[in-house]
Formats: sequence, C-alpha cells, structure tokens
Amino acid sequence: MGDKTTIDEYLDGVDPAFRPELERIRALVTRLVPSVEEAMSYRMPTLKYRNRTLVYFTASKKHMTFYPSSWAIEELKDRLSDYRTTEHGIQFTVTNPIPDELIEDLVRVHVRKIDAGRQ
Repeated sequence: MGDKTTIDEYLDGVDPAFRPELERIRALVTRLVPSVEEAMSYRMPTLKYRNRTLVYFTASKKHMTFYPSSWAIEELKDRLSDYRTTEHGIQFTVTNPIPDELIEDLVRVHVRKIDAGRQ
C-alpha cells in the first residue's frame, strides 16, 4: 500500500472486512472536528488539525490500529484495558471495535492538547 496518495486509495486496498471500521473512524473524527484535512503520512491515512496530525488509522493482516496520540492514550488508559496498546496506538478488530464514544473522547483530548500548543 506504499504508493497510495489518498485515504480513498488506501481504503480501496484494505481487507473488505476492515474498511467499514476505518470509514467509521474517518467519519467520526470528521464529524467531531469538521476542519480536519485528509492526507497520507508514513503510508497511513492521516487526519490533520491546525496543520498537525490529529489521528492516523491503519489496517494490518489481523487487526486495525488507531493512533490518537500518546497523550490521549495516557489520559484515557483506564478505558483501554480491552485493547492492546502501544505508546501511540490502539489495536482493535472487527469483533472488538473501539466504541464511538471512546474514539470521540480520545480525539477531544488530542484537540485540547493541540489547542493548548503542546508539542
């Protein structure tokens, strides 16, 4: 998927079972932060806010990953116990998706940090 230049091109190449989940994330974040701009960065679909990456999301062979920021993951870690997490990402599957409310809260945390000028 390295040659994809748009999120739509990326989504065209993912496992069809994963696409609705990735589209859901895209729609949720865009609805919550209407000013986001779409891009591809590090070969991942990227939604930017105020010229900074707000979130990434990707598909692998067996799972998907949502990257809302290490700050958001740290702040809401008590709500992420059902998922495998790294410093920057949250892995999930079709059978264990991240609920809308949690995605929205993770995005709100990152927006707040960006608005506060955190680097």
